[in-house]
Amino acid sequence: MIILIASMSMLISYFIAKSLIGDVQKQSVTVKTAEPITTDVQEPDKSIFNKNAINPTVDVVIGNGQSKDGQ
Repeated sequence: MIILIASMSMLISYFIAKSLIGDVQKQSVTVKTAEPITTDVQEPDKSIFNKNAINPTVDVVIGNGQSKDGQ
């Protein structure tokens, strides 16, 4: 009886999964091709990379540089 119930459950779940997923042969996929990598280097944007720009690697201290707990 257990074998019958297990085999019927497997059969039912197979057909449910096949109806949800579908057949693999009927599905088509389009894939974009990748652009080739070149050795050309583009000049960076002057409005972002200039001598007056903010440097994110420099620590910025606001106030006296200590928190409330003294660190």
